[in-house]
Amino acid sequence: MGETASVPQSARAAVRLGLKENWRQFALLMLINAFVGGMVGIERTVVPLIGSEEFGIASTTLVVSFIVSFGVVKALANLVSGQLADTWGRKRVLVLGWLVGLPVPFMIIWAPNWGWVIAANALLGVNQGFAWSMTVIMKVDLVGPKSRGLAVGLNEFAGYLAVGVTAFLTGYLASRYGLRPVPIYLGIGYAVLGAVLSALLVRDTRDHLSLEASAHAQQSAPISFQEVFALTSFRDRNLFAASQAGLVNNLNDGMSWGIFPLFFVSFGLGIERIGILKATYPATWGILQIVTGPLSDRWGRKGLIVAGMWIQAGGLFVTAATRQFEWWLVGSLLLGVGTAMVYPSLIAAVSDASHPAWRARSLSVYRFWRDLGYAIGALSAGLIADRFGLSWAITSIAALTFLSGAIVAIVMQETAKGSR
Repeated sequence: MGETASVPQSARAAVRLGLKENWRQFALLMLINAFVGGMVGIERTVVPLIGSEEFGIASTTLVVSFIVSFGVVKALANLVSGQLADTWGRKRVLVLGWLVGLPVPFMIIWAPNWGWVIAANALLGVNQGFAWSMTVIMKVDLVGPKSRGLAVGLNEFAGYLAVGVTAFLTGYLASRYGLRPVPIYLGIGYAVLGAVLSALLVRDTRDHLSLEASAHAQQSAPISFQEVFALTSFRDRNLFAASQAGLVNNLNDGMSWGIFPLFFVSFGLGIERIGILKATYPATWGILQIVTGPLSDRWGRKGLIVAGMWIQAGGLFVTAATRQFEWWLVGSLLLGVGTAMVYPSLIAAVSDASHPAWRARSLSVYRFWRDLGYAIGALSAGLIADRFGLSWAITSIAALTFLSGAIVAIVMQETAKGSR
């Protein structure tokens, strides 16, 4: 791989690792990832309701099918993004992700049937798989090994705060102007700005990656993608623990994305208040990652992951067991706190366990399993809801989330307190 070859001495003088040394590009990538998150945020409140109210879809499984298409395609896009990043360069994959995402808001606005929404979410999956993956990988490249948790925390803060803010704004706009088209106009702005900034201002991070690899204490022999896939999926105990926890984390997120709006509206809650609940979870998740990301560098990854999964489970149990807005708000806050503890810690743990020469591919495999959780969560929750009811769907996913945290507690070894 050309990106991991040794860096000439003259280049090393110009290229430095660290957040302070690369703050301009880092801040630009944070802004771009906010636009990436906003693309998902336009769907969190209104799209399930478009299916049930505008298209009159009675089956919960069919309503959440747009999340299944999103999750499967995003998982596959993640799987190839690391390989493409190593061969094409990070920036090219980032720009490609935005080009694929440009039609998404227009397709949702003009959709004459539910099939258009499902197709739009397949494109959104490519956009998220390529664009979000690259912003994570490029930030990790820029800061080097000492501040991975901080880098990931800031990246996910920008993305998921944007998800939350956009979910709130779309709920507010939908309560006043209807589910379409006004709330989706936000997505047009996000897509255009993200594409333009990525194409014109972002610089590739291949030199930063090469500098880290050349200084790495343990040089890596060439390793195939198949070997990386096996290591990340099951052969390495830490990577396996992280991958299964990531899958279950996004499994419960996919469930909440599709099921929560239907659950809340079934008790007569208005769209604007649903928007508040749908915004609270990702906004809490996003903001707290400024704290939890750096904490994982200082305290280590494992404890935050285990506790975070269990707090998520508690938030889901609270939501399923109660019938008042105030308790649902508590459940959303708990879900956000738990996810903030888990999300940056998992990505940092995978980065710790991966050599720089194959870290992008390992992260892409982890993100494949993690985002496959969207599809599994939405589909399984939809089937359970159609058979047993919405509360049972939420409770079942809560139990699975608790079990996943227990697996991390048993299997994972602490990767780092100030990792390599």
